[in-house]
Amino acid sequence: MDTGMLWFDNDPKVELDAKITRAADYYRKKFGQAPNLCLVNPAMLPKEKQGKGKIEIRPSAIILPNHMWIGVDKKEI
Repeated sequence: MDTGMLWFDNDPKVELDAKITRAADYYRKKFGQAPNLCLVNPAMLPKEKQGKGKIEIRPSAIILPNHMWIGVDKKEI
């Protein structure tokens, strides 16, 4: 992904999947395209697997905690 949308969500009561769903809904409305990749800080990933939907969740050390970089993977374009 070369270009994406940076999303901040520090609500401790909401699980990561729900945060990504919120970000994806906004992305879809803003850009008219569904995202398929979300980069998150490795500390945000729970021990059990998440991301059952169409969005791949990848850890990235360059992403700050509580932030998500969401967009379309360039190999899918």
